[in-house]
Amino acid sequence: MPAVRINISLDKEIADELESIAKELGEKKSHIIRDALMYYFDYLDVKIAEKRLKDIEEGRSKLIPAEEVWKKLGLE
Repeated sequence: MPAVRINISLDKEIADELESIAKELGEKKSHIIRDALMYYFDYLDVKIAEKRLKDIEEGRSKLIPAEEVWKKLGLE
C-alpha cells in the first residue's frame, strides 16, 4: 500500500513518550503511530457496531431482509 505523508501536532508529553517507545523498540515513530491507529480503528469499529445496533433497537434505523436486497439486485 502506498504511503501518504501527513503532518500532525502532538502534545509534548505524547511526543516524548512516542520518542521513548520508538527508541526502546528500535522502530520508526511512523510505524508505531500506524499500529496505534490500526488498533484504535478496530476499537472504533466495535463502537460503531454498538451504535448501529442501538439505533436499530430504538427504531432510528431499520434492517432490510437479505431476500429483499437480493431481489433488488436481481440475484434471486
